[in-house]
Amino acid sequence: MAYTVAIVGRPNVGKSTFFNRMLGKRKAIVDDQSGVTRDRQYGVAEWTDKTFDLIDTGGFVEGSSDVFEREIRKQVLTAIEESNAIIFITDVTTGITGPDNEVADLLRRSEKPVYLVVNKVDNYERQLDAAEFYSLGFEKVFYVSAISGSGTGELLDEIVKNIPETPEVTESPLPKFAIIGQPNVGKSSLLNSLIGKERTIVSDIAGTTRDAVHTHYNQFGKEFILIDTAGLRRKKKVGEDLEFYSVIRAVRAMDEADVCIMLIDAVNGISAQDLNIYSMAAKKGKGIVLLVNKWDLIEKETNTMRDYEKQLRKKLAPFNDVPILFTSATEKTRIFQAVEAAIDVYEKRKNKIPTSKLNEVIQKALESYRPPVYRGNAIKIKYVTQLPTPVVSFAFFCNYPEEVKQPYRNYLENKLRENFDLTGVPVRLFFRKK
Repeated sequence: MAYTVAIVGRPNVGKSTFFNRMLGKRKAIVDDQSGVTRDRQYGVAEWTDKTFDLIDTGGFVEGSSDVFEREIRKQVLTAIEESNAIIFITDVTTGITGPDNEVADLLRRSEKPVYLVVNKVDNYERQLDAAEFYSLGFEKVFYVSAISGSGTGELLDEIVKNIPETPEVTESPLPKFAIIGQPNVGKSSLLNSLIGKERTIVSDIAGTTRDAVHTHYNQFGKEFILIDTAGLRRKKKVGEDLEFYSVIRAVRAMDEADVCIMLIDAVNGISAQDLNIYSMAAKKGKGIVLLVNKWDLIEKETNTMRDYEKQLRKKLAPFNDVPILFTSATEKTRIFQAVEAAIDVYEKRKNKIPTSKLNEVIQKALESYRPPVYRGNAIKIKYVTQLPTPVVSFAFFCNYPEEVKQPYRNYLENKLRENFDLTGVPVRLFFRKK
């Protein structure tokens, strides 16, 4: 299970800028298509060969600081419950405010590691001003400037100290499929339709509320574990911020799964938030099957499905080589085809391509379209092999690995996809000195 760090704090302290800085500009998982902070709330941060899930609560709060009582409090409580560590952001230019004191009060009661970040400390005078934040009572205080990045390295060093070395993953003999997607896209309906509402085969294997419910599916000659993020909320917790809560659950379910069955709402179409979830599953190297659910509510003409799929693939680019099915969970339309597709993607993730076949295909690709020239020297790719990793990865050995730019990498990936059936499987390409 990936280590999860949540960013909390009142509005307008620079949480979004800080979030983007922590992910690194090149690592941000979604482009600013919408221009709305709310559409970019989670990503995978990397530092010194360790990775962790980073979740920004900031985008979930609409309006100004007067929503503290109702919204921020809920988010801080959810962050405390659901994450492994918390980054509490404050603003040196305003000093300690009432809402800061309230957030601090909630966090001091938590047993989770809390990193107090004083943002916008970009000169000596502000360093002196920042000293007052020690009065909030946290041991780990960091002065940073999210805009320039100063101070973030020390903070990241401290965070990754607490991330355990990745333990050896024991391979489950059964595939694990996570049902993911935004609230109200039909995740619960899909689960109920698959297992049958009257059946009582749902068993909560996990011992804590933080873990998703695992359902052992064994029907029609198919056997797998379904990890469900829907319908997990105890009634007394309905007051929490549903959207933020569901995001953390989805991220955790992704970490555990082999394949993500992602639902989007046919009526509303794919949103920036959906693209976020999709990009994160791809970044984590999980297999993906996309279900356009509630298809029964769409008025159809001759080419409705074809046109819808074409538009959808355009929005999913660059990684749009995924199975797309048009389903209705309530009417049980194509839901068993979705299961077949997930099993198929699971098998593809496990395939090992013979090195000789791989080099034969890449050799032809190199002859058709030569790598670019670097400082008058031809880039020569000598050899390619598949790496023994859970995520499908290939190592290309060449003379100038850093000079193989993204367009050519995309070309090579497309050639691999054309020749080896990798639909639904994210692929990683590494270039190394021969």
